[in-house]
Amino acid sequence: MGSQEEYQPLLIRLDSHSQIPNLSSSAIEEFLEHKPVAVRWWPKLVAWESRLLWILSGSSIAVSIFNYMLSFVTLMFCGHLSALELAGASIASVGIQGLAYGIMLGMASAVQTVCGQAYGAKQLPAMGIICQRAIILHLGAAVLLTFVYWWSGPILIAIGQTEDIAAQGQVFARGIIPQLYAFAINCPQQRFLQAQNIVNPLAYMSLGVFLLHILLTWVVVYVVDYGLTGAALTLSFSWWLLVITYGIYILVSPKCKETWTGFSWKAFRGIWPYFKLTLASAIMLCLEIWYNQGLVLISGLLSNPTISLDSISICMNYLNWDMQFMLGLSAAASVRVSNELGAGHPKVAKFSVFVVNGTSILISIVFSAIILIFRVGLSKLFTSDAEVITAVSDLTPLLAISVFLNGIQPILSGVAIGSGWQAVVAYVNLTCYYIIGLPIGCVLGFKTSMGVAGIWWGMIIGVFLQTVTLIVLTARTNWDSEVVKAAERLKKSASAERLDLVTDI
Repeated sequence: MGSQEEYQPLLIRLDSHSQIPNLSSSAIEEFLEHKPVAVRWWPKLVAWESRLLWILSGSSIAVSIFNYMLSFVTLMFCGHLSALELAGASIASVGIQGLAYGIMLGMASAVQTVCGQAYGAKQLPAMGIICQRAIILHLGAAVLLTFVYWWSGPILIAIGQTEDIAAQGQVFARGIIPQLYAFAINCPQQRFLQAQNIVNPLAYMSLGVFLLHILLTWVVVYVVDYGLTGAALTLSFSWWLLVITYGIYILVSPKCKETWTGFSWKAFRGIWPYFKLTLASAIMLCLEIWYNQGLVLISGLLSNPTISLDSISICMNYLNWDMQFMLGLSAAASVRVSNELGAGHPKVAKFSVFVVNGTSILISIVFSAIILIFRVGLSKLFTSDAEVITAVSDLTPLLAISVFLNGIQPILSGVAIGSGWQAVVAYVNLTCYYIIGLPIGCVLGFKTSMGVAGIWWGMIIGVFLQTVTLIVLTARTNWDSEVVKAAERLKKSASAERLDLVTDI
């Protein structure tokens, strides 16, 4: 624990605001071991942790938001075509595009894991092989999903959507088939770069494409009047711009000189073992993404489905926007916790959990307040239909509750991933979302007069139960024990045999 003489120099360093950023995790761990910690030190400790948190999460948040806003802006323009076209685009975006979104992102999470291990082990050429292998599998998945996109009309009718909405949904889905293939390439590209801590260039490229997308969509929808098909094709074009700009950066950037050594036939070796790894990663994420999207699909089965779909889709778009922000913080939380556990700093890891959750809750309170204050104005961004605007305004209190819960739930999931609890979280998601939340939402939506609000209450209950479960798991965590487990995992990963196995997957 150290004597008072050993403890005093650290207190002096902490007393200087200018030197706080330069303190190491080891110094903070040493300080936190001395209990009780005086109240006056906590603001300085929070400032130290917050700086590390925002360095990690800032650019990642920007990339997530700008990429998501491509679809967000497209739906905004579709909403000004007509309520029916907005409903069709929304149901295709959620029910068809959302299916691919969950699969692709889930598969891509394995890229970050394996590339991150190869980067840490200095096996840099292997990263390019892993990225190529992932692109091959993603493109294979895109080919299979193309049939779902092309025949989306009959599929939407089969799950209970009206013929008018399904017809508009099919028009939009067929227009974003090129976007499906762009997404299949972009997901591995992004994880490949992030594994090398290349995040700022991604943010700049995403911002540039987003701004251009706004201009192009306005021209296509309002100037040349190409309608729903034009909006969908413009979205596809913007995603291909992302693929091209990311690809050029990978090819010409000196930072990728050692990690990208060109195309290789080695990428085709070991496809099956790597596929099993991507499948395991996809299951956990898909359970969460499809839950929210499934509720939108269910709302299309209610009476007056056009208004129900439009209102819940508009609210869900704002919720998804908030989710993109929180996913950036979640990724930072995962990195912070895993880094500190690997370094043998259980108290700093625990402190990181408190800081990131406190930060996200404060941000969510602000977002919730904005939603409640501008409830009418936010709906007018999507539509001028008075009935839809009223329906959205009625749902905004529920949206505010969901936004607040999103300030806790994704962060705790990130902490769980950083601690290696993926299997536990998958079971928690399955139970809280599909066994409890979804049935409750269906009962409230179809068996009472609550309608779309009842479906949303089911979602809130599921997320609330999952959040409480993760809070209990986190609160009961023995962080010293987690350090031991992390050391064991690190030892296995550091062995030459283990690394050879991973890079040859």
